[in-house]
Amino acid sequence: MIRFLLRFIGLWLLAAGFIQLIYDGTKTIAGNTLFISRLQDSWTAVHQTSLQALQPAIERTGLGWLWDPVALTALDAPTWLILGLIGAIFTVLGRKKRPMIGYARD
Repeated sequence: MIRFLLRFIGLWLLAAGFIQLIYDGTKTIAGNTLFISRLQDSWTAVHQTSLQALQPAIERTGLGWLWDPVALTALDAPTWLILGLIGAIFTVLGRKKRPMIGYARD
């Protein structure tokens, strides 16, 4: 059941990343300039207060050192890239195990 849930969420995230890539591509073609939406801008458009609460939440857990190099870099990255990476990780974590070839230990 957990594998199914991980694959399900991963595929939805991959689909959202692909939709965001198409969105950026159509804005680039329409505007005749390169348009790349950052994760921070997309997150602000969806739910601004949760983004503002992210930094204090990370610092409260004792991982304040994680905010500057990791979180800010991820928030500056393209939305389609982050959604695609997280979706791919979830999909790989939820994949079915390959059957063993040859002799298996019992």
